[in-house]
Amino acid sequence: MLRPLIAALLIAAPAWAQDFQTTAGSAIVVDHNTGQVLLAKNADVPLPPASMSKLMTLNMAFEALEDGRLTMETELPVSEHAASFGGSTMFLDPRDRVTVEDLIRGIVVLSGNDATVVIGEALSPDGTEDGFADMMTTRARELGMDDSVFRNASGWPEPGHVMSMRDLAILAERFVTEFPQYYPYFAETEFAFDGRSPANRFNRNPLLRLGIGADGLKTGHTQEAGYGLVGSATQGDRRVTFVVSGLETEAARREESERIVNWAFLQFAEANLLQDTSNPVAEASVFMGELATVPLVPEEAVTMLLPITGRQDVTGEITYEGPLEAPIAAGTQLATLTLSHPGVEAVEIPLLAATDVPRAGPLRRIQIAGTRVAGEVLGAALERFQ
Repeated sequence: MLRPLIAALLIAAPAWAQDFQTTAGSAIVVDHNTGQVLLAKNADVPLPPASMSKLMTLNMAFEALEDGRLTMETELPVSEHAASFGGSTMFLDPRDRVTVEDLIRGIVVLSGNDATVVIGEALSPDGTEDGFADMMTTRARELGMDDSVFRNASGWPEPGHVMSMRDLAILAERFVTEFPQYYPYFAETEFAFDGRSPANRFNRNPLLRLGIGADGLKTGHTQEAGYGLVGSATQGDRRVTFVVSGLETEAARREESERIVNWAFLQFAEANLLQDTSNPVAEASVFMGELATVPLVPEEAVTMLLPITGRQDVTGEITYEGPLEAPIAAGTQLATLTLSHPGVEAVEIPLLAATDVPRAGPLRRIQIAGTRVAGEVLGAALERFQ
């Protein structure tokens, strides 16, 4: 049994900007500070990701840099297979040995299909691109990317090579939080590798030059996938990450991406909720404890992103598996508080025991047992009079 203690479970807050509709076939928008999903459209549908899947190759490269398998100065050979790719390339040939740093910049800025294969073959357990694709799929599962299957390193169209927009957002957030030392590469607007193709030196990310705080990450386009973008931008203390796919033209990609960034920053603001983590939000009944109930407190202060227009309530629901049986140690997670607001994905906050609840001593157990028996007798008697 739960007994709420504070009125903060119904918090007056602005209403959801429900009229926003994206023209992208699939999309997701995530607020970095709170982790809230502000918009999701077909976000969990596995789709061809085109060159946006190069982000997974970059993730593997960054992990290898971190654990010492690679250095930025490591020079990697270019196989005949890697050099055979068309589309977006660094124009590598089998006579080249290219540093890891140049390959990373070639992937990020030039979207080099050849560069991704060079990285993939170097990191593959069997030296092949197929082996690297299997390696990426396994790693994706470990990172919680359950809708991603890789058939190659570059996103070259191939049956079964798919990612969801949510999985791409997981990767984008990972680059910001886990690899800040490499993240500035995503903001580079041009890279003239060896002067080989001056016309192909520019970053295809259309947001980088708009002055809206955009600093990444990766475009993608194939006939099957349409035009897509994994983007991220900062304004003030906030960062927004988003993924769009299935747009029909480059212009539509640029316009829709900018529209999403402006909407996410201008239509939402952070609200501080439940800031006093020593203030219980509820009490839960305890079986066979020295105390009959245990107060529940939030694990940490809660900040929630809310729309700035209108007025509507944030509602809270507490769930737990009971009965809770003593002994209970302070700090143990006993329940979950789910805060909901129309149109925004719910936020879950762990609730912890605020105090220790020792197991009841002999006298207390007798008292509890007596109360329970009395209640059962009273219940049986009432049933006879119904």
